Amino acid sequence: MSSHHSDHTTEKTNVTRLLETAGIPFRTFEYEVDENDLSGMHIAEEAQVDPSCMFKTLVMKGEKKGYFVCCLPVCDELDLKKVAKAFGDKKCDLIPMKSLRDLTGYIRGGCSPIGMKKKFPTLVDETAILFDEIYINAGMRGMMVIVNPNQLVEYIDATLVDLVK
Repeated sequence: MSSHHSDHTTEKTNVTRLLETAGIPFRTFEYEVDENDLSGMHIAEEAQVDPSCMFKTLVMKGEKKGYFVCCLPVCDELDLKKVAKAFGDKKCDLIPMKSLRDLTGYIRGGCSPIGMKKKFPTLVDETAILFDEIYINAGMRGMMVIVNPNQLVEYIDATLVDLVK
């Protein structure tokens, strides 16, 4: 799986640089940003891939244990009970959007589990490994990286669990 370059030079992001440095093969997919729909479903549509292999990154805060990250398919919804249990906390919630950038260095619609400002514990929905490759955000709106889920999980030191309703 080699990097894919289109005619115009693909913008390098922190994420693509980190993956290159780690020697993890990836491709990139660039898409039109729709300000009204940052859901990821339209990105899957544009990429003509099963939305089950397109993963969104959500930043959570546990009641007692602090911040952590969840990656799950764009077509699914987090099950907060399962998530809290997997993280070993009583309750958890999404962080307020306004604190996303300070906390992670990323903006909404551009949040990646790779290369956040700090390393947070990360949970990836276990369905990721059903695919040879999954799409995750490349750290900016308009670009995804396509990686092997096993390599990703190992690289970001994530735990595979059932996170979705």
